[in-house]
Amino acid sequence: MAKGAIMTDPRRLRGHKATATCCIASRDRPGLVATSGEDGCVCWFDMRCKDVLFVMHVGDSPISSLCFKPGNEDIIYVSSGSEVKAFDVHSITCNSRSCFLAAADDGSDVKDLVYDPNKMGLGHRKQGMSNQAILDKCFGDMMWEWSYDEVITAGLDSKLVMWDFSKGRPYEIVDFSVPDTDGGGSAGQCLNPAFVHSIAVPEVDIVDKVGKVCVVARGDGVVEVIDIESELAAIKSKSSSKPGKTSQSRAKHSALSSDTENQNGRKKLCLDYSLGGHTAAASCVAFSMFGEKGKYIISGGNDRSVKVWDWSRYSNAGETSSNRDLIHLNINLSKKVNWLCSTPADSENLIVCDTSKVVKVYTVA
Repeated sequence: MAKGAIMTDPRRLRGHKATATCCIASRDRPGLVATSGEDGCVCWFDMRCKDVLFVMHVGDSPISSLCFKPGNEDIIYVSSGSEVKAFDVHSITCNSRSCFLAAADDGSDVKDLVYDPNKMGLGHRKQGMSNQAILDKCFGDMMWEWSYDEVITAGLDSKLVMWDFSKGRPYEIVDFSVPDTDGGGSAGQCLNPAFVHSIAVPEVDIVDKVGKVCVVARGDGVVEVIDIESELAAIKSKSSSKPGKTSQSRAKHSALSSDTENQNGRKKLCLDYSLGGHTAAASCVAFSMFGEKGKYIISGGNDRSVKVWDWSRYSNAGETSSNRDLIHLNINLSKKVNWLCSTPADSENLIVCDTSKVVKVYTVA
């Protein structure tokens, strides 16, 4: 059993009448957790209390995702059916500063993607994905210090697309369906296509530490970490006629070392079956918010397991002699994982939504 394995039963949060689909944890109010379900409800929990605080009935359609408004967690956005709804849970006035909200549908294109909630109108429409699109978050100035008008989408066409939504067009596409010829990846792991089920980027307060990266949960079981800055540098290198100019665009810090580059110059880290990873599709991924923020990458999968990856050890060559040491914790479940998130607390800091209606809470030390 992996070091740090949990031996006790998890805490169970009950409130939904159907499968729990998503969960988010408050950064401003430690212990406050919101979950959504196929019952069309949002349940609010306080880890200090035994029972659910209150239940919001959003509608009759299943809820696919939730997010707080950065900087104002009194505002919560809920995607239900074909709608994105905004709720002010404390009935306060939204501030006047412009803030973009991004959403992706499950059609053949990404459309109606970027909204300005303050103007209550559509900002831009995007097209370019060939199957269901998954959007993690909008990269505004509250998400990245280095860019205001960029967003990343990924979908069931096995592609990750980096958009300049101010111009309404993609500027880079990463195709995971094309195997690397350098031997990386998960050859022989499983036969599922490399569909992208979830993506995660670091919050602005930890990006200086972990680097400007994007973590991708793939249908072939691989959890891949991509250095976004190296992608941008490669683009600038192609478009610039002056050699050496791209060196100034390199990240100040990156957790990915140069030996992770494939023949296309992409910096990446593949957390796959050979390292103790998922044996079926990886369905969700997140950065840890507890302890040393961003130290762990946490992934859940259809193999009914949650993996806690100490990917910080990867960049510390003297700390580990084998990449197999990257697994900090393995949690075996009885159901497939729909979603997970972490809290800033020292205990009860990992929230997991599986394919049941009961949300599980674990402690990662």
